[in-house]
Amino acid sequence: MLPLESKQIFGNWATLLLPIHADNSINYTLLEEEIDILISMGVDGIYSNGTAGEFYNQTEDEFDKISLLLSDKCNAAGMSFQIGCNHMSPQLALERLRRVVHLQPGAVQVILPDWFPPTMPEIIDYLKVMEDVAGPVGLVLYNPPHAKKRLTPEDYLEIKNAGIALVGCKMPGGDAAWYAAMKQHVPELSVFIPGHQLATGIRLGAHGAYSNVACLNPLAAQKWYNSMRHDMDKAAELQSRIQLFMNNHIVPFIQQQGYSNQAVDKLLAAVGGWMDMPTTLRWPYRWIGQDEVIKARTACKELLPEFF
Repeated sequence: MLPLESKQIFGNWATLLLPIHADNSINYTLLEEEIDILISMGVDGIYSNGTAGEFYNQTEDEFDKISLLLSDKCNAAGMSFQIGCNHMSPQLALERLRRVVHLQPGAVQVILPDWFPPTMPEIIDYLKVMEDVAGPVGLVLYNPPHAKKRLTPEDYLEIKNAGIALVGCKMPGGDAAWYAAMKQHVPELSVFIPGHQLATGIRLGAHGAYSNVACLNPLAAQKWYNSMRHDMDKAAELQSRIQLFMNNHIVPFIQQQGYSNQAVDKLLAAVGGWMDMPTTLRWPYRWIGQDEVIKARTACKELLPEFF
């Protein structure tokens, strides 16, 4: 596909979850099925190798195979897609980027080097090299809450003033003042936030979500985003129930039991039941068992019948 401009990156983007066999290998058959389902659901886009795609726990051969599979299917279907060229090592991230540009993603996602917090001059140097290698394919900067360097709106302005033309970013979001600062400093940037905050974020100036809500049910998440265009009050009411479910039945797995974000993303997919996605994570990370899936599904059906 052609490279996406910032204004073309919007809406409900679904993450490519990584299905894992009991023997710790990747289930490529199920991965193909997952991509086909997401394309058939008509989400605004699909992206690979985010946190839920376990980019940090893939060999380079596996990364290449996943990227090729996604690009082949999306290019054939005319589906917008992004490839995450993420790695904690800047050297490996750069090599991943070099190997996927020819696959014609709409954009590529990158994280900042993550062994030691980089300074702003180091961040600018890193992004300049990545931008040069990406060529016409735009960079989306993925800066999650657990990143060692958390970027502010002023940091994005400094990156822009250094001549780096990011097309998008994925961030935790913020209050009204944060959105106002992003609009003031980088109005051209496509700002993506967590899915469960999307209605509020769209009202304040966000453009979409690389969405945990799409993990629960990509089609329902797409319908929810579409509803924001004509009935924001209804969309906000649904958001309140989504957040109630997340806060009461999902967040405790992270805050009280120490599970990872990727563990709860796979739990959400199993709860939604839109495909046969195992909750298994790759060693050494713990995953959430099937007994918890059943309990969370019961609560979810009561709060969010639209997702079933």
